[in-house]
Amino acid sequence: MTATPDILLGLIGDNIAASRSPRLHELAGEQNGKLVHYNRLVPHELGESWDEIFDGLAAKGYRGTNVTYPYKEKVVAKLTIDDPLVRAIGAVNTAIFEAGGPKGHNTDHTGFIAAYSRVRGEANPGVTLMIGTGGVGRAVAFGLLALGAPEIRLVDLDKSKAEALAADLRGAGKPTEITVWDSAEEAAQGASGLINCTPVGMVGKGGTPLAAAFMAGSTWAFDAVYTPVDTQFLTEASANGLDIISGWELFFYQGVHAWKLFTGLPLDEDKLRQDLLS
Repeated sequence: MTATPDILLGLIGDNIAASRSPRLHELAGEQNGKLVHYNRLVPHELGESWDEIFDGLAAKGYRGTNVTYPYKEKVVAKLTIDDPLVRAIGAVNTAIFEAGGPKGHNTDHTGFIAAYSRVRGEANPGVTLMIGTGGVGRAVAFGLLALGAPEIRLVDLDKSKAEALAADLRGAGKPTEITVWDSAEEAAQGASGLINCTPVGMVGKGGTPLAAAFMAGSTWAFDAVYTPVDTQFLTEASANGLDIISGWELFFYQGVHAWKLFTGLPLDEDKLRQDLLS
């Protein structure tokens, strides 16, 4: 018989069989003497729509849930979002079930800033190309604003999504120039930073959003994909001499920040990192 958990959490998304989030939160619970159950909630496997799953979680005793591709923008309508920055981002990856209803947060945003700072310190991102303007892309783009990028170049197969994000970024009142491009290859010319915020390269969706030939002259690259950690995009960027920020770093920090929102309990981040990597 399975023991009743002290903390019940979940992750709603597609193609999340390889997610390490359950392990991260279970280890965080162990540090605090708490039994954590963190369940993968995949709509097609459960035979329910994503919103049917989400709507039923509070009654089942869930403290909260993470939300991943492709539901980060769709879930916003179901939530109270107190932080005006998160409302501007328009995507949520962490929901907390409160007495007055679910509240939304975005730890992808804070997680990206922490991941960038761990690798590049206080270095300015420079002109940055970001491919993919969905939920995680929106969080990362607002992170680039906070980091002081002088220009953000947006590319998406759905150009209307890129244009919508561009308008929201311009509305933030920062001096950053926001441009929308049809071609990632053209937008990469003269860019210091290269970012993949598409699912391309993840387990089950191989490939790269930008061929290696177009990486020359750039200085750093980030891939939001973390399963696998060594994506083709990052492997080829590394071979071209770029500084690498892996999606694993975003995964780690968004999880750490989500844990604090879920529980308010402390963490030894160095131990958590070591345990996850062992």
